[in-house]
Amino acid sequence: MSKPKPRGPQTQHTGVYKIEAIKDAAESLNINITDVVASALASDVEYRIHQAIEVSAALNTLFFLHNDNQEATRFMRHGRRTTMTTSDIDQAFRVLNIEPLYGHTSTNLPTFRKALPFPHVAAAGPVYFVEDEEIDFDRVLREEKITLPKGVSWTAHWLAVEGVQPLIPENPPAIPREPEVDAKKTETLANGNGPLAQNAAAKRQQQQQQQQQQLVKQVLSRELQLYYSRLTESLLPPSNDFAKRTAALASLRNDAGLQALLPYLIRWVGEGVVGSLKEGMQSENDGKILEVMMDVISALLENNTLFVEPYLHQILPPVLSTLLHSTLPPSHATHLRTTASQTLSRVLTQHSTTYPSLSPRIMKTLLLALISPGKSKGTREGAIRGLVGVGKEAVRKGLVEGGGAKVVESECRNSADAGPLINSVMDALRVLQPTTDMIISLDPNNQLDAEVLAQLRELLGDLFAMRVAENAAWARKILGMSRSDEEL
Repeated sequence: MSKPKPRGPQTQHTGVYKIEAIKDAAESLNINITDVVASALASDVEYRIHQAIEVSAALNTLFFLHNDNQEATRFMRHGRRTTMTTSDIDQAFRVLNIEPLYGHTSTNLPTFRKALPFPHVAAAGPVYFVEDEEIDFDRVLREEKITLPKGVSWTAHWLAVEGVQPLIPENPPAIPREPEVDAKKTETLANGNGPLAQNAAAKRQQQQQQQQQQLVKQVLSRELQLYYSRLTESLLPPSNDFAKRTAALASLRNDAGLQALLPYLIRWVGEGVVGSLKEGMQSENDGKILEVMMDVISALLENNTLFVEPYLHQILPPVLSTLLHSTLPPSHATHLRTTASQTLSRVLTQHSTTYPSLSPRIMKTLLLALISPGKSKGTREGAIRGLVGVGKEAVRKGLVEGGGAKVVESECRNSADAGPLINSVMDALRVLQPTTDMIISLDPNNQLDAEVLAQLRELLGDLFAMRVAENAAWARKILGMSRSDEEL
């Protein structure tokens, strides 16, 4: 029987990690281990450290290489660094599913101190330890508490609702109004005629101007204020440069970023129209100003980048005032009323769906101006052209069914200067004229045509009935009948 071979002498541990370090860690935990166990643990610890160092040599790489020599340098090479940091070790531990070491950062390096020598262990060699800062809890509790700010978050709020800015913390605060004077004191100053009342009125007017200027400075930028001044100067009649006026209107028609300037432009137009119409008889200069104001409103409505709906209540009064004013400059009257009618038509086309009551209210205003007694010829002409701008049904209801044409016919029967008014009625009735290749007039000897002519005289009056009778299809279209209906 063969004897077992005797084991050779135990090989000495030749690794980098010392067995003494393993024994010191075990003794700190009150564990006694032999040299064989310490050697095995040292080899395993060395392997784990070697593995972590290899993995941490290239941070956040996207490729994993199977060659050990290449894998040892993949993290550091990918990190474009030649010096390993503690963050590399932490990332390597996370990749290996090992809990990282806390308290070690690349920006706050630990401070090591050398311990005093141990007399009873002379062979231990120099020992280093990390110096921990002693923290005084009383000092920490007395210090001011620092509250961490909230994280970045998103929230929605209304900047403006129908042109009105809500008073919420997210919006800038409203401009405070100056305190009002006592009501009794104001009434006393207003009823007085002395210098005290005059000084109070002048002071009040000066305060209003200062408040308005301050408001403009706070709302409008310097560029918009300069743009506003140059624009108004180039549009007003004293500036006879047609090229500048055309460029200014084109700017209003196409430029974006004019929303902040929109209320000031509309107010400027309203003041210009009121200033031109407040006197009895308008001059040629007033007619040019009114033409410019109508062109400005039309340009603002054509600009698709402007939100005009909150200002419709300020746009319609200048348009209707120009349309229904009794005395306009003779050379500009027809053009002004036609332009105002087209502007009114654009307003209704763009905003009648949003405001369903807008069209009926305008219709009521135009019908009152057309049918009410005591109105001037200019007002009736403007009302007729306004009905044309509203649409065909408005013309039918105003001139035919409402009796507007008959009212105009009774006024123009013995008037010598009724030419523009008669022409406006005929232009409005032509909106109802169908397109036909052959024009056949009504025959009074024909019974059916005679009945149509009688209805025309009853609805339109003799003057307009005879003019419409020249086209039989036009006459039947105005009455809302066809040839086949009449034969039945």
